[in-house]
Amino acid sequence: MAWDPARLEALRARYGTGHGGEVHDPRFRKVAERIFSKGGTRPAPYSGVPTLLGAPYRPVDREKPDFSGLDVALVGVPMDLGVTNRPGARFGPRALRAIERIGPYNHVLECAPVHELSVADIGDVPLRSRYSLEMCQEDIAAWFAHIVGAGVAPLAVGGDHSISQSILKAVGARGPVGMVHIDAHCDTSGVFDHSKFHHGGPFRNAVLDGTLDPTRTIQIGIRGSAEYLWEFSYESGMTVIHAEDMPAIGIPAIVEKARGVVGDGPVYVSFDIDSLDPAYAPGTGTPEVGGPSTREILQLLRGLKGLDIVGGDVVEVAPQYDATANTAHAGAQVLFELLSLMAFSPSVRRSDR
Repeated sequence: MAWDPARLEALRARYGTGHGGEVHDPRFRKVAERIFSKGGTRPAPYSGVPTLLGAPYRPVDREKPDFSGLDVALVGVPMDLGVTNRPGARFGPRALRAIERIGPYNHVLECAPVHELSVADIGDVPLRSRYSLEMCQEDIAAWFAHIVGAGVAPLAVGGDHSISQSILKAVGARGPVGMVHIDAHCDTSGVFDHSKFHHGGPFRNAVLDGTLDPTRTIQIGIRGSAEYLWEFSYESGMTVIHAEDMPAIGIPAIVEKARGVVGDGPVYVSFDIDSLDPAYAPGTGTPEVGGPSTREILQLLRGLKGLDIVGGDVVEVAPQYDATANTAHAGAQVLFELLSLMAFSPSVRRSDR
């Protein structure tokens, strides 16, 4: 199309006045109308009280929890008593809350989940002790039981990966769920130092609890020197895809495999930030070189659109090991992708449906 003065005048007539929220494409107008005021302003991303994904903050009473009206609850779990190496993931929820400019529109999945779902940051799990790992796990399980019992889908931010076992006790209470697990480690090892509540074994525990179906579980990105600890994954029937094999297989084929493994039943998505190569996410307790990039992980997650996702978590962000905040930024983006996927989950209520 040749450029001409008439086209310039047409563009001036349509776009020369007004404000940035006046969007003409009907696909995007719906999003802009939710975000911009009638006067053309929108909240500054660096203003106000920071919350997970900029969602509304909804404090919940510990003694009489009320989750009514929510589709999805964003929950912080600031506990890292289960780490085997470097501590610090207890600061993960606070670090993700401090990340601005995530969303609101997901142009690949074509949704604005914070505005399309009834979602709130309900704060952190009320923990009775900073010192007892066993008490923390009890508190996590009880809090998520309240959330799931109210018909609300939980999205958690850890904390170390040991929290996933306790969350699955709630999510899989009515029957074992499948899982897409993206991690550098299988996390299916046994007792360490007289405790099973550590971040190296939540998914062995969950299978033995009867809350996780290993035949509907796929673990993606596995690598490093701990392979000898993961025999339970293979023995129980989990599907394991190593990071070294990912380039040859390709992300589209991995997505197809994951969808085939988990099927149409309820699925939990667990994302450990150490699944990413340390070049993209150095701020974690057990970094493993040779992992996928952020772009590959986003492509993988977006391929899960339409699965019956009933809950998920982002864990192991330890911000003090990353002065750039890139690790927390990657974690917040993955949290946004998980929330976006929930907008298409059959089990999650959606306010604009």
